[in-house]
This record gives sequence, structure tokens and C-alpha cells, in this order.
Amino acid sequence: MRSKNSSRSGGRYSRRARTIAVVAAMGTLGVVATTVLEPAKATTPRPLGLKWGECPTDAPAPQQCATLQMPLDHRAPEGRTIEVEVSRIPAAKPEKRKGVLMLNGGGPGPSLDVPTAMGSLLPADVRDSYDLVAFDPRGIGYSTPMNCGRDADELVRDEQMEVLSFPSGDGSIDGNVAYAKRMAKQCADNSGNLLPYLTTANVARDMDRIRRALGERTVSYYGISWGTYLGSLYRELFPKTVDRMVIDSSVDPNERGYDDFRTFSVAMEDRWPDLARFAVAHKDTVGLGSTEREVRQNYLALTAKLDREPVSLPGTKAPINGNLVRFFTWQLAYSDASMIATKESPVPQLAQLWQAAADVAADKATDADRKFLEGLTKDLIARGTLPGVPQDNLLSAGWAISCGDEAWPRDVETYARNTAVDRAKFPLTAGAPANIAPCAAWAVNPISPEPKVKPLGKRNVLILQNRRDPATPLSTARGMRRAMGSDSVLVDVDAGGHGVLTHPEPNACAIDALDAFFTSGELPAGDKTCK
Repeated sequence: MRSKNSSRSGGRYSRRARTIAVVAAMGTLGVVATTVLEPAKATTPRPLGLKWGECPTDAPAPQQCATLQMPLDHRAPEGRTIEVEVSRIPAAKPEKRKGVLMLNGGGPGPSLDVPTAMGSLLPADVRDSYDLVAFDPRGIGYSTPMNCGRDADELVRDEQMEVLSFPSGDGSIDGNVAYAKRMAKQCADNSGNLLPYLTTANVARDMDRIRRALGERTVSYYGISWGTYLGSLYRELFPKTVDRMVIDSSVDPNERGYDDFRTFSVAMEDRWPDLARFAVAHKDTVGLGSTEREVRQNYLALTAKLDREPVSLPGTKAPINGNLVRFFTWQLAYSDASMIATKESPVPQLAQLWQAAADVAADKATDADRKFLEGLTKDLIARGTLPGVPQDNLLSAGWAISCGDEAWPRDVETYARNTAVDRAKFPLTAGAPANIAPCAAWAVNPISPEPKVKPLGKRNVLILQNRRDPATPLSTARGMRRAMGSDSVLVDVDAGGHGVLTHPEPNACAIDALDAFFTSGELPAGDKTCK
């Protein structure tokens, strides 16, 4: 699991990707030899077991959607069924069609509109050659959604605990313990019959049912963030069905559940130098200092002051405190887009956040500050809801899958101790990634162990990774590379942000590697860094 509404949602796919333009960046570092997979043969689309029509999201043509019945429990395929909503955009040039490219936008979160959102980001050769297919994972969005019975007002009050469970300003986790127990009970009361079956492995099994419904012998795959773990489990469970796989911004398959969340602290420290340089470049607006050292000192002092003296603003139900500033700093660090001025936002969003926080702390908040902070908190909830879907679904389902994948520690003292340690060691995230979460009080234990990701003897995986990712650090991508061994190649990019493909200025060297692999089967001979 990564960001729950961007879903490491996003996170870990951001809806900002809808508007990101693909532009050429810097070239490759050195000359790298390649190995070539046997090119996929062009195929003629077979009759499909899906009835395509309009999408419940009102996605524009050429995207189409269909509903597929799926066993709730794949061990009992004749038992109760649930619905999984599937989408596709047919290959732009049918005469060049190689097959299906399945897509996942991370989260765990909705991915139904990913063919539309990410289709424009993929190289033209890939769009020409593949049907782009995605789906809302079980329990999420328009696929028989789970819920924990929370309305929008409750979500606003809880919003600081949705993605990261921040301790209180003095470091206490008592409020987090109460929240974890309350939410775990609400989820069991409202969706108890679904919870045992909401797992990444079951989503992977759903993927294979979709493949079969499409009439395809094999599929290729692109997934980001949590989608990298989904792809790795799909490949483990169904190795003969995977043609080519690209995974972008990887989690470590051997750091799951609680251990996965704790990697957020290292990731934010990796990303911080980019943010500090931005603050120096915009010192007159941001006001945190003229050197990177001053920026860090003043930022930490600002968040500490708001911890001690939180401020309530009309129209903003969440208090303006240190945790709110930390949380939105981390969220905005997902994309360099937050550090770029636009016609609609002549002051970059990250600069607006820090400027507004400083004004609030100094008791001189302007109307612009109030409007920005109110919009920020409300937009977090708005981005986490879909028409016709329970209001809390997208901000609760991520927990359900993390809890279903692997059991979390039950001992409160474990969280109290680790939170205190990480709070001192990683002040940018103030101990939140190590804090207690609903999984500590979850009503059901995982019904089976997760599959183990390992080499399968087929070299067909390209791993893309930004070096300074605030959600999935370079260390976790290296963990995925170790798990897959010689089956994979790691191409890391000297850049920040979550997602190589969804970066505002995607690195040409990395995107060329993706393009060559999907269209010609060419993989770099070994791991490399793109400048």
C-alpha cells in the first residue's frame, strides 16, 4: 500500500497525471548494450467475454467499460460473486496490435480511468500497439466497494490520519490508538463479509480472470507504486501469462504491511533536498531562509510552533497545526508540478503552503492564506470520493488491503516505541510512518500467506525508479530488484517525485527504455542510471 488517495493513490497514481505533458529530458549516461526478447507477434483480437459500453466515471471515448463477475473467494469459485469494473482503450493502430497492456495506477485505489489518464503519457508506439486495459480493484470504486460507514465530515476530521497516522504535537499516540480501534470496528461492522478477501494476491487472481475474459494467452503490464507489488504477485502466480512488465516506483516485496509504511520516513528524507533548493530559489515568497540549512531549521521550527499553538480557521474543520503542514508538504512532494508556477497558480502550491503556514503561525493570515488552506483540506476529501460510491471507500480500502495482505503487530507498545525513535530520527515525518494504524486492531487475520516474489528464469521485467521519491524510496526499488534477481533490470533516474512516467518532465532516457521494451522487446543489458 502506498498513498491511499493517490493513491504511493497514491498515493501510490496521482490524478495530476491527466494534465502532465510528456517532454524530452536529458539523455542516457554512457552506452549500454541491450538484450532482445523474442518480439511479440501481432495478434487478431478474439471475441471478448465482456460487454463493452459507457463507463460509470463518464470517461470520454475511446475508453469503454464492462462489468465482470468475480468469485469473492477464489478457493470457492462457485460461491458468492462480486463485480469488478474493467476498462479499455483499443490499440490506436489495429494493424500493429501486439496484444493487451494491463495498467494499474497504484494506491490501492481506483484505476478505471487509467487508460485515459495514462494513455496520453505513454509513447505513441505503445498506444498504437496495445489495447490499454485497467480495472478498479476488488472492494474499490465501482468494483463492489467496501466501506467503513464514515461520511464526509468524519473524513475531514480524520484526514491527517488517513495516509499517515501522525502522533499529537507532544508525541503521544493515545489519539491514534483510539482512532485505530474505532475505524477497525467500523470497517468490520460495515464490510466484514468482504474484508478477508481484500488482498493484493486476490486482485492478481482477478487480473487473470480478466485476461481470460479478454481471450488473451498472455498480457503485458505497467504498474506504479502499489501496482508494482500487484504486478510482481501476478507474475509470481501466473508466470506463463506475462509477456513484458514495466514497474515504476517500486515497493519492496519483502517489506510488507507495517514495514512498508515505515519506509515513508526514509523516502521523505531522500526527497527533502529538492524541496529545500526550491525554498531557497523562492526565498522571498517562502520566507524559510536563503540556504538549505536555514530552510530545514526554519521549517522544523515552524511545524514545532504549530504543534504547540495550533490555529483554527473559519471554514477549515481540521486545525492548522504542524502535522497538517507536514502531511501536505509530503503530499505535494509527490510531483514537481507543485513547484512549478502556472497561469492558474502563479505562485507554486508548495510555496503557497509554506507561506500560508508561516502567516498563520505569526497570527497574520490573509484571506488568500485562509482560502488556500481551506481548499487544500477540502480537496483532499473531494479527490477521495466518487459519485455513487460510499464516501469513505477510497480512503478506507487501502487499509483493508494492507491489513488483508499481512498481519500488523497488535502490541501498542511496539508502535509507541518505534514512533518515538522515528520521531527523533526523521523529524520531517514526525514518527507518523511508524505509528499505529487500523491494521493493529483489524477484525480478521490474513487467510493465507502472501506469495513470495522470486526469480522465475524469464528476463522480462523493467524497473523504473526516481532516486528521490517521497513514497517509494530508491532502497525499496532495489529491494524489488533483489527479489526478482536476473529476471529484471533497474533503470533509476536522477530526479525527484513519485513516478517516472508521470513526472512533469519525464526523463527521455528512461521513457526510451520503456518504449523499446514494450515495442521491440529490448531490455538494457544491466542496471543503469539516467541523468
